[in-house]
Amino acid sequence: MRGAPVAKGPVRASEAAGVHTFGERAAHTLAPEEAVAFSARFSAVSTAIGRALVGKQEAIRLALVCLISEGHLLLEDVPGTGKTTLAKALAATIQGTTSRIQFTPDLLPSDVTGVTIYDQSLGAFEFHPGPIFASVVLADEINRASPKTQSALLEAMEESAVTVDGVTRPVGSPFMVIGTQNPIEQSGTYRLPEAQLDRFLLKTGIGHPDTDSALAILRGVGTRAGRPQVEPMLTPAEVGELVELAGRVYVDPSILRYILGIVEATRTAPGVTLGVSQRGAIALLRTGKSLAASRGRHFVIPDDIKALAEPALAHRIMIEPEAEFNGVRPEDVITQVLKDVPPPRSEGG
Repeated sequence: MRGAPVAKGPVRASEAAGVHTFGERAAHTLAPEEAVAFSARFSAVSTAIGRALVGKQEAIRLALVCLISEGHLLLEDVPGTGKTTLAKALAATIQGTTSRIQFTPDLLPSDVTGVTIYDQSLGAFEFHPGPIFASVVLADEINRASPKTQSALLEAMEESAVTVDGVTRPVGSPFMVIGTQNPIEQSGTYRLPEAQLDRFLLKTGIGHPDTDSALAILRGVGTRAGRPQVEPMLTPAEVGELVELAGRVYVDPSILRYILGIVEATRTAPGVTLGVSQRGAIALLRTGKSLAASRGRHFVIPDDIKALAEPALAHRIMIEPEAEFNGVRPEDVITQVLKDVPPPRSEGG
């Protein structure tokens, strides 16, 4: 790989010496005790979801980080690994509205956004909202819908609003789209365009459970009514509080330069047609702050950025056809970039 770019900008004396104080706080940033309380609440919700999705704490953590970062999540994995279970369990933890859209080739945009119908009794047109108007929307098998219907999600995902018949209507807050797709079955599917993939803050898989978790799942198999139920644990207002707290996590200037160095390195990596845009850098920053708070810290460290680099950036990278034929994957590019771009050092580290 070519030499990784180095982010430019003014540096402090400590940075010039190659060391940084990641936990240095400004007056408006998150307090240490607030970070501990944040982590406790985050862990309680994660544990509750874990009763429905056994042995997949990392996937659950990423889903919660995505929610608190006010983003959307794409789950891509083979059938039967628990994609829908995770989405439904996450939705159940919020005391808000939830909906599920089963995407099919004949699904229309109005089936997603809603439609305006003339009411004869009122003598006026009345808007009937679609399933996109919910706190958590499960878009199941999103790649089965036509491009026209997929595009109906774009405005909602980016602007948290939809426009029907020239009238823009907000979808509410919190608002999160959880899309699922099957990577191995291509018949009757439509590949998500890069513009829509970029709207997803994180992309991850779940994978098959390990042996112990698989045995626990089998022991717990019973009737449908006996399945583990996830009780609502957060009101929409409480989700907003978590979003506000995560936004106050301190980020040292050296961490910002580290994020920029990673993003710029993806653009010059061999075999890459399209590297990560600035939107990807923002996604890495936002999720890094949420992850740091979930770990009980009021500041971001390089390990937070490394942990999120693949789920936040890999789906934004396009590989050249020849490199793809030779087995190069976006995940491989991220792995190499993390080796090439040196992280900042903390004092005493």
